[in-house]
Amino acid sequence: MLRAAAKFSIGQVVRHRFHPFRGVIFDVDPVFDNTEEWWLSIPEQHRPDRDQPFYHLLAENETSYYVAYVSEQNLMEDDSGEPVDHPEVTEMFGALVGSQYEVEVPRH
Repeated sequence: MLRAAAKFSIGQVVRHRFHPFRGVIFDVDPVFDNTEEWWLSIPEQHRPDRDQPFYHLLAENETSYYVAYVSEQNLMEDDSGEPVDHPEVTEMFGALVGSQYEVEVPRH
């Protein structure tokens, strides 16, 4: 089975291709790694291929903050330059530079 490298990276600001939310990536799964229940909750005609990267996002829309799990095919770069206001962003990342948050390196 061939797997492509992830198109997006940790700290990158992205938006959903079809739904009105955006977020910052905090983790990447090389292929689908969520529950079968989650998978089946997606209408069959909209289910993405499992064999692609899936991204964990600190997400926001006009009314709330949450964690989202999104397939690569449903994401696009957010080049607005606007920060993501999710309250956990400042706990995980440094400054926003363009469309990429600086990834904080743990100090020993």
